Amino acid sequence: MNKFAKRALITAGAIGTVLAVGLATTTVVNAVASSVEQDRIEPYGETVTVDGHEMNVYIAGDGPEDIVLLPGFGTASPVWDFAPLVDDLAEDHRVIVVEPFGYGLSDGTDVERTTENIVSEVHDALEALDVDQYVLMGHSIAGIYGIEFAQRYPDEVTAFVGIDTSAPGQPNMDTEFPIGLMAAAKNLGLVRVLTAIGGVGYEGPVYSDEAREQIGLISNRNSFSPTYLDEMAHIRTNFADAIGTGFPAELPLLLFVVADNPKNPDWLPLHERQAAAAADGTVVALDGEHYLHHTHAPEIADGFRAWEQTRTVSAD
Repeated sequence: MNKFAKRALITAGAIGTVLAVGLATTTVVNAVASSVEQDRIEPYGETVTVDGHEMNVYIAGDGPEDIVLLPGFGTASPVWDFAPLVDDLAEDHRVIVVEPFGYGLSDGTDVERTTENIVSEVHDALEALDVDQYVLMGHSIAGIYGIEFAQRYPDEVTAFVGIDTSAPGQPNMDTEFPIGLMAAAKNLGLVRVLTAIGGVGYEGPVYSDEAREQIGLISNRNSFSPTYLDEMAHIRTNFADAIGTGFPAELPLLLFVVADNPKNPDWLPLHERQAAAAADGTVVALDGEHYLHHTHAPEIADGFRAWEQTRTVSAD
């Protein structure tokens, strides 16, 4: 074997050793940190038993009308995520934030993350709370779950309010994710490393240092968990199953939508068509990015109140 080949093998061996030691280190650090961080997570809300597991919910306010909030996919802590909007809406409504299995402080589950199962579980939680008339409000993928919800429980859902929600037929939702690699990255502690480098977001004055810390702790716990990854694996089929479906025509719709989505120029028209299919459909375009409730909570709350008041006056 020539000198170049020997050097190449030695170099490759050294790199392999460094990588192995590095991965072993991140794996151990992740396991230890996960155990320690669990005790630092501050409890909030209350739990209800659904299918033998504990689902966490948070209730704020005592107004005469109920609003049920559903998160976008992968939100670490829906309660912390929606906090600015909940604080505003709870001034004159009762607001219920549901943390589906795998989210926030809720347990995980090995039940498939199909739209049907997720909707059934959330409904079971509301039933346990005796919540049977409500405005359903949600972010992102809640638009897909919301359609199923409204179709199955039309006597309960009085309106749907979307916060840049997903819609049937939106492009690029047929991606197959490398679930195995993601699970390995979680177990090896690489997800924790990336989170430490990139942060958890939630910058600016709206979210406190405590909120960001708690979101980070819960994100380390929930990101790429088996429940999270199973829902991710079902995104493609859940969207495929939603093709051709829509909210009941008689259900009032209010859709807050990003005005300019450079990755999808048809984003706003897609929601305008969705609203046009309803007897009472309204679209409010807002300048901003996907997480509108992080930056536009007052506009969303005030816009909802104005829309709600108009409908109340018309009904009278």
